[in-house]
Amino acid sequence: MPEYPDPARLAEVEAELGRRLPLIFAGEIALLRQRLARVARGEGFLLQGGDCAESFDELGEESVRGTFRVMLQMAVVLTFAAACPVVKIGRIAGQYAKPRSADTETRDGRTLPSYRGDIVNASAFDEGARLPDPARLLRAYAHSASTLNLLRALSRGGYADLRRVHGWTTDFIARSPQGERYAELAGRITEALAFFDACGLGALDSPQLHEVEFFTSHEALHLPYEQALARREATSGRWYAGSAHMLWIGERTREPDGAHVEFLRGVDNPVGVKLGPGATPDQVRALLAALDPEREPGRLVLISRMGAGRVRDALPPLIEAAAREGHPVVWCCDPMHGNTTSTADGLKTRDFERILDEVRGYFECHAAAGTWPGGVHLELTGLDVTECTGGGQRLTEADLAQRYRSACDPRLNGSQSLELAFLVAAMLKARRPASPGVAAS
Repeated sequence: MPEYPDPARLAEVEAELGRRLPLIFAGEIALLRQRLARVARGEGFLLQGGDCAESFDELGEESVRGTFRVMLQMAVVLTFAAACPVVKIGRIAGQYAKPRSADTETRDGRTLPSYRGDIVNASAFDEGARLPDPARLLRAYAHSASTLNLLRALSRGGYADLRRVHGWTTDFIARSPQGERYAELAGRITEALAFFDACGLGALDSPQLHEVEFFTSHEALHLPYEQALARREATSGRWYAGSAHMLWIGERTREPDGAHVEFLRGVDNPVGVKLGPGATPDQVRALLAALDPEREPGRLVLISRMGAGRVRDALPPLIEAAAREGHPVVWCCDPMHGNTTSTADGLKTRDFERILDEVRGYFECHAAAGTWPGGVHLELTGLDVTECTGGGQRLTEADLAQRYRSACDPRLNGSQSLELAFLVAAMLKARRPASPGVAAS
């Protein structure tokens, strides 16, 4: 947690946030828990994706629409190819805080506080910019509210209508091989809709064809912000976090007796926990007991982030531990964070083949255990950035500087994201006939 130079001002901002409307409401959270319960039973798949760290300056309509659009495309690919309903959760409208391993950063002999995300300070290497500012919590709330407003318009205002499936493709994706595959799939969907319409079956009147359910999530890192937006639902008397539909605890803050677990065990939202290669079965058991004591389907998402070289050895003991405890968790694979490297120029990057290899290893582990590989958690954007190497575009380290726009970690671009969706869909399609109705453990 950052140390604010003016604690009294921080308390004033917390009080102000406490008087404002929550960004998310209890009924929306209950709906997401229902959807995740289906995933826990092996009857759906979780697609979670978005920016590594949102920026007040960079996050505009183009960025939000790009993330929403590519997730629609990925969900269509997964649903159509694997006959599997997809729960869509964005890393968006609140992903403003970033964990840091060190309190300070040194450049050219000058030491300043670390950049902790726009909710805390600014990224410019300047003494004034790096000073934690409580007013940024109010800016984070305002930006989240406007982003949510756009997402709700996109999901319910006609943009997500399945009859517009061809229109979700941008020019740079359309020119790629996976863009051609998507166009072929979109044509088959359009023909199917026309067939049902011609048969007079009324399928086109179904609201599921005209709008989508889209939920939001972020890492619950900044506890003063999260606590200020927590609300008690009048009917049930239960507490919920009003900043996002789903919150997750990071690898650095998942101590079972730590403050972040203590806060999230008291709210009714779905909760995710990142598990790196150092996680142990005992730690998993302690987290299950703290966060899901009632063993409620749809409550807990365990997000493995092992790295391609570790997943096949490190994940199976954790799957076995959860299975033995009888918790109906959703398992999810984050193939991004364990596969981050740096170039000679100091740019962070991730190789597409290593990302794909971790996903393959994740599926192999669940196939061996007889459990459901419930989802993927990706850092992505629908924009034409050059931050991760490889994929069908064959990006190399020399290409990265062309359009490297991330505020923190490298993201898959729209073309790479769609390519990964086709590959995951093939894994799901191969898996489901062999084990229909398998419940997650």
